[in-house]
Amino acid sequence: MSFDAEYFERFYERGGTRVYDAEQVANLARGVTGMIRWLGGELRNVLDAGAGVGFWRQYFRTHEPRVQYASIDASPYACERYGHEHRDIARWRGEMRYDLVVCQGVLPYLNDEDALRAIDNMAAMCRGFLYLEAITERDVRDVCDLDKTDVAVHLRPGSFYTDALARHFTRVGCGLFYVKTGKLAFYELEAIS
Repeated sequence: MSFDAEYFERFYERGGTRVYDAEQVANLARGVTGMIRWLGGELRNVLDAGAGVGFWRQYFRTHEPRVQYASIDASPYACERYGHEHRDIARWRGEMRYDLVVCQGVLPYLNDEDALRAIDNMAAMCRGFLYLEAITERDVRDVCDLDKTDVAVHLRPGSFYTDALARHFTRVGCGLFYVKTGKLAFYELEAIS
């Protein structure tokens, strides 16, 4: 897969075929950050792994300027065009630990081994929450708008992700996970067992 200008133009910049726009991601980010605070989490810094066009950065700059934001992407084009550090989450594990790691739409592009490695790397850099979005076989069959979703990915059952994540995280819901080594405790119905 070539994550070049044509890819980003089709899926993120062109109105009729983009999967999300900045306003939709801002609503998502507002919900994610609100839930983190509701659950008692701190939000001092964020790593956006696979930051693409930088919608999460826009949200944090506008609404949460005190939160330190770092972004990486495996696409040289995205890094040059949108200002991210050139890193592949399946191959890179930084020393810094983050209150929130965002990984939106990245893992389905990776083969199984790299996807599992990426989850391990994100867990190692996470001291708080992970927001993960990854389409599954079921999503493509039952939910996705196929005109706006790149389905040239590794389609897997949801259990592939939930099983790998369960080694490191407690599933909170709506794509939000909390690192098992963290200090927060959840009410029984807040966490999915």
